[in-house]
Amino acid sequence: MRTVAVVGGGISGMTAAYRLRQSLGDAAEIVVFDSATALGGKLRTIELAGQAYDVGAEAFLARRPEMLALVQEIGLDAQLTHPTGARATIRAGGTSRGLPPGTVMGVPASAEAVAGILSETGRQAVAAEATLPLSLPDRDVPLGRLLRDRFGDELVDRLVDPLLGGVYAGGADGLGLRATMPGLAAAVAKGAGSLTAAAAAQLPKSRSTAPVFGTTVGGLSTVIDRLAELAKADVRLGLPVRSLRRSADGWRLEIGATTSTEVREFDAVVLAVPAPSARKLLDGIVPAASAAFGEIELASMAVVAMALPEGAELPDISGILIGAGERDSAGKPFAAKAFTFSTRKWAHYGDGPVLVRGSVGRFGEERVLQVDDSELIAAVRRDLADLTGVTAEPVETIVTRWGGGLPQYGAGHLDRVDRIERAVGEIPGLAVAGATLHGVGLPACVATATTAVNRLLTR
Repeated sequence: MRTVAVVGGGISGMTAAYRLRQSLGDAAEIVVFDSATALGGKLRTIELAGQAYDVGAEAFLARRPEMLALVQEIGLDAQLTHPTGARATIRAGGTSRGLPPGTVMGVPASAEAVAGILSETGRQAVAAEATLPLSLPDRDVPLGRLLRDRFGDELVDRLVDPLLGGVYAGGADGLGLRATMPGLAAAVAKGAGSLTAAAAAQLPKSRSTAPVFGTTVGGLSTVIDRLAELAKADVRLGLPVRSLRRSADGWRLEIGATTSTEVREFDAVVLAVPAPSARKLLDGIVPAASAAFGEIELASMAVVAMALPEGAELPDISGILIGAGERDSAGKPFAAKAFTFSTRKWAHYGDGPVLVRGSVGRFGEERVLQVDDSELIAAVRRDLADLTGVTAEPVETIVTRWGGGLPQYGAGHLDRVDRIERAVGEIPGLAVAGATLHGVGLPACVATATTAVNRLLTR
C-alpha cells in the first residue's frame, strides 16, 4: 500500500492520517481531502477578544483513554488542562439547581439523588421504579419511552433531556438505550433488576480524583495542527470529493468543482465524513452501507461565543443546562439549551474579558435557528440575563452554525452501524471512521480512526 486518500479532515480523518504515516513510513503518499477551507471538522478554534476559544467541541472525556493518550503521544502534554471544579447547574421546574451526583446521564441510582430537582410526586415515581418488573429485548429500545414508562415524564424532561441535549443536541425520545447508555443496558443484562439498580452499578465505588474532562490550552485545533504536522500528508482543502469508484488497482476519486474536476487514483481510502457525504460516496459501491448512512438523522445547532467586559459578574458555576420545556420570566421558551461560563470553567482564561458560550438548537427544533445572527445573539443575551441577571454588552460576539452537525443515535443506530461495518468490511482497501459510528465524543472518534487504519493494514 503506497497511496492512501483520507476523505475528511476532522479529528477522525487526521488521526487516521497520522496512524497511516506511523505504519506506512515516509515513502507512502497520504492525501487528505476536505471540502472546508480549514482542517478540524467539528474542532474549530477562533480568536475571541484575544483568546483562543473553541466553538465546536470544547473538551473531551478524560476518563476514556483514546483522546487523552493521543494528546500525550503527540507531545501536547504541557498544553493539557482540566476544569476548575466549578459546579454545573441545571434549570429544571422553573429553578436552577446544582447538577445532582448519583445519576448516570440523569438516570438516578436512588430517589434521594434527585431530591430538589423533581417534585415529591416525581421523587416517589423514582422510588417506585425498583418495584417494576424489568426485561429488555435483545434489540435496542427507545430510551425516552423506557424512562417515561418507568420513572414518569418529569425525570426525563427535567434531568435526562438536558444532559443528553448537551451531548447529542437531541432528547431521550429520539435516542436508543444501548446506543447512548450501553453501560445501563449491560448492567441489566448482568442481573440488575431495575434501572435505578443499573445506575447504582455504574457509579464508581469510591470517589475518583481523576478529572472527568480535558482540553488543550490554545484550543483543540492545536491537536489537529499537530496531527497534520506529524502525518506529513498532502492536505487539499476546499476540494469536495464528488465520487468514489473502484479501479483496476484500487480507487478512483473525482475531486473538485464540476467545472474543474480532478481525477486521482489511490490504493486505499478512509472515509471520515458525515453521514450524508458517506451515503453519497458509497452509493453504487457499497449500497447496503450507503442506505444505512442515509437512515441516520442529524441535529443542527449554533454556538454564540461572547466576550463580556472585564469584571462582568457571572455566577460562580461552570454553566447551566436548560430543560427543553423551561420558560423565562415572561413565560417564553428559552432559545438556548445551555450556557458554558468558560472563564469560570477553565482556569487558563485568567483575567481579562469574561468568556461565555451559549448553545442553541435541538433535534426537531430547527426553527429557533432560522433567524439571522443578530437575532440569535439577542435571544441568547435575553436568556443569559433572565437566568443570571448579567446584562453587560459583549465587547465581541461570534456566531458559529453547525448545520446537521450531530448524528442522532436512535434505537436502530447500532443495527445501522453493524450493517455499515459488515458491508464495508467486505471491500478491500476501504474503511470508514467518524462520529456517525460508535460515539460522538472525541475519544470515540479517535478509536474509530485507529480501527479503520488497522483494518486497511490487515487486509
